[in-house]
Amino acid sequence: MIFKIANAYTNNAMDKDDLFQDIAIQIWRSLPSFKAQSSVITWIYRIALNTALNWVRKEKGKKDTEPLEKVEHVLQEPEENLDEQLKWLYREIYSLGLIDRCLVLLLLDNYSYKEMSAILGISESNVGVKINRIKKYLVEKSKKQHYGV
Repeated sequence: MIFKIANAYTNNAMDKDDLFQDIAIQIWRSLPSFKAQSSVITWIYRIALNTALNWVRKEKGKKDTEPLEKVEHVLQEPEENLDEQLKWLYREIYSLGLIDRCLVLLLLDNYSYKEMSAILGISESNVGVKINRIKKYLVEKSKKQHYGV
């Protein structure tokens, strides 16, 4: 779950590692405050998503410097042999807005609309509307890529 969140909110391996580490640290620091008002998984998911959202906001402020994309391939190990469709899906998830990314990840992890609502602090009906729009968007994009989802 944490790997998926880190992958959805970053676009290179170094950032993914940094975000994963930030999430793990935040979960560790938050352990004493866990009050069992929700399941452990829901609690961890909420911490991970909030940490990712804060990380993205913080990183946007740092983007004034020259990006490493020109030499990034030298610094990284080759990507695992991910299926092209899966790579495409991660790119599309990354291109979504912050809340929409959260919704997609929660949906892929089979959370109910009620659970998504509780984690994100939005109404269940808003969750349903957003998910339907995201699905429609991804289906249209997949047709253009000839994946035909």
